[in-house]
Amino acid sequence: MILPAEWHSQSAVQLTWPHKDTDWAYILKDVEACYINIAREISKRELLLIVTPDPDYVADRISEDVDLSRVRFFKCDTNDTWARDHGPITLIDNKGNNHILDFKFNGWGLKFASNFDNLITSKCADAGIFNAVYHNKLNFVIEGGGIESDGKGTLLTTSECLLSKNRNGQFGKEEIETYLKTVFDLEQILWVDHGYLAGDDTDSHIDTLARLCPNDTIAYVKCEDPIDEHFEELSKMEKQLMSFKTVEGKSYRLIALPMADAVYEDDERLPATYANFLIINGAVLFPTYNQPDNDAKARKALESCFPGYEIIGIDCNSLIRQHGSLHCVTMQFPERVIKYQI
Repeated sequence: MILPAEWHSQSAVQLTWPHKDTDWAYILKDVEACYINIAREISKRELLLIVTPDPDYVADRISEDVDLSRVRFFKCDTNDTWARDHGPITLIDNKGNNHILDFKFNGWGLKFASNFDNLITSKCADAGIFNAVYHNKLNFVIEGGGIESDGKGTLLTTSECLLSKNRNGQFGKEEIETYLKTVFDLEQILWVDHGYLAGDDTDSHIDTLARLCPNDTIAYVKCEDPIDEHFEELSKMEKQLMSFKTVEGKSYRLIALPMADAVYEDDERLPATYANFLIINGAVLFPTYNQPDNDAKARKALESCFPGYEIIGIDCNSLIRQHGSLHCVTMQFPERVIKYQI
């Protein structure tokens, strides 16, 4: 089995659409505009799976911007929209067969309701959406934003998240590491012990801090302002990343992403991060925050990480108002996983 890297060839990306009964209700039109921009760019390059309680409404909202022949809708009750965390994890076996692993999603350690979202993957499987073997892993909590794979046997994660007492608190670090190595057929786990973002509800998901990229590269958030609250922790993270080795024993190539300027709502700092980008077929979609200098620096860094890819900015100021960003609202599926006819 392999846990494919995000840059593995994809069949589709899932979006779980915001609606009036989610926490997005107060800015629904603004966040839908962001979702439409994401949907448009994904659907140009691969299939888009949209999970929503009201497919007709969403189809009407996106029809002017998105080719609906490139979209598949799945009608389903949802609590929220964070597909990265309630979506499935896909493995590929040595015969090229796909396997959907349905882990438990408990609202980031019991912080928020998740009763509907935790059932989305199993309902999709029951509806025959996946060209994959379904595996019920609902006895273990994993969120897709909490893990990064290079497709070569390395998993990058944070101890703050994966060792959280409200996730799998019945297990210690050694037990969790053994479980992950077994279920994902891993050679090594790289534990990031430092780094956080103010306003983050996920207990330091790795996809807000550091990301595995092709050619043994790690893109990571670097804070250069000594008076910023993140400076000390992110400096410690950088030092730890410098110590990490590939399974071949080589140091990683590190590419720094800028720390976004502070963004606030109601005096609370929001978790704006350029690490929360999405890799799709031939392109990288990255969040922008109406910060021209930082947005440009992030684009340049990602161009270095992904030569030959189109680097596309998406304004995500609306997304961070609910404490997430672009990668958080998406989940990619490797090639041949999503059926074109549902």
